[in-house]
Amino acid sequence: MGHAIASRRGFLHRCLAGAALARGSVRDANAAPAGAPAKSRVVIASDAALRGAGGGLDSGRLLKLLDRSLQSYFATDSPPEAWKRLARPGEVVGLKVNCLAGRGNSTSVALVEAVCERLQQAGIPAKNIVIWDRLNADLESAGFRLATSPDRIRCLGNDALGYETELTAYGSAASLMARALTEVCDAVISLPVLKDHGIVGVTMALKNMFGAIHNPNKYHVDVGNPYVADVYMLPPIRQKVRLAICDATTAQYEGGPSYMPHWTWPYNGLIVARDPVALDYTGWQVIEKKRAEKGMKPLRAVQREPAYIATAADAAHRLGANDPARIQVIEV
Repeated sequence: MGHAIASRRGFLHRCLAGAALARGSVRDANAAPAGAPAKSRVVIASDAALRGAGGGLDSGRLLKLLDRSLQSYFATDSPPEAWKRLARPGEVVGLKVNCLAGRGNSTSVALVEAVCERLQQAGIPAKNIVIWDRLNADLESAGFRLATSPDRIRCLGNDALGYETELTAYGSAASLMARALTEVCDAVISLPVLKDHGIVGVTMALKNMFGAIHNPNKYHVDVGNPYVADVYMLPPIRQKVRLAICDATTAQYEGGPSYMPHWTWPYNGLIVARDPVALDYTGWQVIEKKRAEKGMKPLRAVQREPAYIATAADAAHRLGANDPARIQVIEV
């Protein structure tokens, strides 16, 4: 028993060391001049003509929108240069999508296809790309095709890949971690959706990683605070998630996480950041603005203010910035 505990402690120490390295790379990407307070960069890219005559996404324009957002975030001259900042040849890259709402308002298949195209151009072979979420059925309901062949892009749920057999814990969270995260993937790109959540206020970069644990149903009480922040503190998540690309092509300001078409609108954009707290704070303000435009009360007034965003930024968590003075929003 003592050896098992020591082994787990050793694993956690290695994961935390890896997380420290990952945080270092984030600071480099958002480097501020010497002596200036560091700011977290958030890029909002939008295209009013993103949809074709039938209302569907124009895949060509979506690819260009993705390029513009990544090149702006990393200040590079070409898309491959930007993607090379995220992963190296030989690494297995996981794309953590959010498919709970089915085809109506899940991570867009077209966006994921664009990400896969650019990753391959940056030197990541198809066999080293894995699209994953909690359930095979959720992926299929969102329009993804399941694929398990080892020589092509894989697409499958945690119910197929399984979970670890020992709990990983931080604060209020103790969960079995998805093997997609701990064993299969070396790096993860999070692909959440910009939308309201009927219990915890909003669901974007931080909460998207509830799809990496076996028991997310336990962590929705008290408007998800501090549970959403504590889950993101679990070492494999902190160590491996390298970027969030929030799908804001269709956004939802009420009634989430299920798809409620009468509460959605075509935002026609992407929100990109390494800092999940800064991304969530920025996206939350977008949703609040739309609620106000529609004559709806702010989330605080309906007892759904996502306080976990501030918790994620506090001294105990330090997952990112929720202070507007420490967030640099770049609109392109």
